[in-house]
Amino acid sequence: MNDDLDAILAAFTAMPQWEIIAVVLGILYIILAAKESVWCWVSGFFSTLIYTLLFWEGQLLSSALLNFYYMGMSIYGFILWKRGEGREEKALAVTFWPGSTHLFAIVTGVFFSLFVGYLLATYTQARLPYLDAFIMVFSVFATWMLAQKILENWLYWMVIDVAAITLYWSTGYHVTIILFTIYVLLSLYGYFSWRKSPKGL
Repeated sequence: MNDDLDAILAAFTAMPQWEIIAVVLGILYIILAAKESVWCWVSGFFSTLIYTLLFWEGQLLSSALLNFYYMGMSIYGFILWKRGEGREEKALAVTFWPGSTHLFAIVTGVFFSLFVGYLLATYTQARLPYLDAFIMVFSVFATWMLAQKILENWLYWMVIDVAAITLYWSTGYHVTIILFTIYVLLSLYGYFSWRKSPKGL
């Protein structure tokens, strides 16, 4: 246990300035999204821009590509949320999906996760390829749900973040574990905040 604590403290000390900025912006992104503030997408854009550059420089190509996708979704989400801002009747409302839609989404996501996981396991040296694929596939999907203001995106994010904690625990990314634990709690906050939204529920 002491070794784990020492590793966490050492990792915090070794964090470069740009990574710290990206983490702070990432947390701000979730808080603002929970409050339905369009500025969450600005914070998210710059957080993922930094991560894209860091991961590309570190030759973590799949992570860099995922964050590049997040950058594009930040632009899409900003435009979508900004449209009709100040005109309540045209503002994007929080909505929810019926169970059948979630069943289809989950089955489809699991299928693609297994397919991507197989490719990673067969053609790369990726560690825990199926778990890594699950996180990537459902992160892409949940980000789109967030941009569409679908309430249950927060529930998807809770599962994704718990899976990510498992992945990073197994691979020794101790600081990232703390970050994703914060993300789980903020996703819970986002869910209950959106449930009380007067725009759709």
